[in-house]
Amino acid sequence: MFAKVASLGLFGLNAFPVDAEIDISRGQPHFDIVGLPDTTVRESRDRIRAALRACGISFPVASVMVNLAPADTKKSGSVHDMAIFMAILKAMRMVDEVPDSFAFIGELSLNGDVRRINGVLPMVMLAREKGMKAVFVPEENSREASVISGIDIYAVSNAEQLILHFRGEELLTPCEHYVPPETAYTETLDFADVRGQQSAKKALEIAAAGGHNALLIGSPGSGKSMLSKRMPSILPPLTFEEALETTKIHSISGLLTPDTPIITKRPFRSPHHTISSAGLAGGGTVPHPGEVSLAHNGLLFLDELAEFDRKTLEILRQPLEDRKVTIARASGTVTYPCTIMLIGAMNPCPCGYFGHPRRKCICPPKKVSSYLSKISGPLLDRFDLHIEVAPVEFEDLASKAHEESSAEIRRRVIAARKIQEERFRGTSITCNALITPDKLQELCPMDDGAEAMMKSVFDALGLSARAYDRILKVARTIADINGCEVISRRHVAEAAQYRSLDRKYWNE
Repeated sequence: MFAKVASLGLFGLNAFPVDAEIDISRGQPHFDIVGLPDTTVRESRDRIRAALRACGISFPVASVMVNLAPADTKKSGSVHDMAIFMAILKAMRMVDEVPDSFAFIGELSLNGDVRRINGVLPMVMLAREKGMKAVFVPEENSREASVISGIDIYAVSNAEQLILHFRGEELLTPCEHYVPPETAYTETLDFADVRGQQSAKKALEIAAAGGHNALLIGSPGSGKSMLSKRMPSILPPLTFEEALETTKIHSISGLLTPDTPIITKRPFRSPHHTISSAGLAGGGTVPHPGEVSLAHNGLLFLDELAEFDRKTLEILRQPLEDRKVTIARASGTVTYPCTIMLIGAMNPCPCGYFGHPRRKCICPPKKVSSYLSKISGPLLDRFDLHIEVAPVEFEDLASKAHEESSAEIRRRVIAARKIQEERFRGTSITCNALITPDKLQELCPMDDGAEAMMKSVFDALGLSARAYDRILKVARTIADINGCEVISRRHVAEAAQYRSLDRKYWNE
């Protein structure tokens, strides 16, 4: 007896179709699974036997061979349990016909319950692309799957439901399409809590408006972390396409919950400085996304930047330029997207008071130099804005004056992003920070005063070609915030002042 049931597999972020083929024939009783299964897939034999027993069905006393096609693609995880289970029932004529346009993904427990799995979203998206009509998923994954319209999603809580449905006794009904609610910022930290630091707030507003990387440096207690942790409250909302891209990464990492089937806020990731290279960039036998990919379309905050291992930090250089991370393993090569804003915060020296106006630094010069050298020149060059966070004055802390709220800043950020959206319509560019070199002159026109200022800044600071491009992009963002189409002298001057800290600290 032969039967075939459709399933779906996952490698990295890429889903692929799988056919669970089964042949039940006379011979020595055994149950084998072929088609490059990993250990978890092989273990499904015991889970399926127990699930059948829990449903009151005896496993066939025969030679049972399961092939997961295509046989040259490695299969991993417990995602194929439900498909193999249905293939056995179909071959045994225990259920009516199972259409080829129906796919099954889910893990079976020993008592027949269907457990949640990771990566449902990219697999359902592939099923829709392949023209499938329905996907049967674990109940806990049903809201995540129902984000995708144009395909029926059936929520299954136990194996007996499947049997009754395909016998026509108790039909399951498709889930309603999930529509994400409007993003709310009520629980987010607010910039109104930060006293003083007007120049730092302005710089972070520019960073948010253009998607620029920023480095904050200052003494302990000056508010670097406090400012950075409030950045999500002023970032523009995700588009639906961006939300799907981001959710796919969180889905395969198992970070989604039934209450949050789709990511509606830009991610904010803040790993500890003891993180490994694999934890930051991604890795593993079957490569999983790291923090840099989990922050895709959002913000990666590295607090105490100089405390990170230098080799770990250097891994960021290529992803910041390419906007993707490629991980090569024996099992295959996986590429994860990582279009991020990088925000770094650090002290200027181990004691934290190097360059402080009132407190004396107790670090020897060599120790200061060694501490700062953990941030290499090429990495420093990839920060568009260098922000010095000055110590907070008593007058600012004691002031009862109204501080501008995140909602007010966010309105200006969104207005600037809408200008960029119109400018980049029809291209793959989404914000000023992503302007490609070939489009730079066209999209960042300067008047004569701005060109003269840029030339003097380039000569005076000895800028690299990358630094020149980044200053021009920041000037483009400042012009957008001010509602100017052409970049003027003052926009270039303001952008250039955010490139001075490497001269102050790293050239000491």
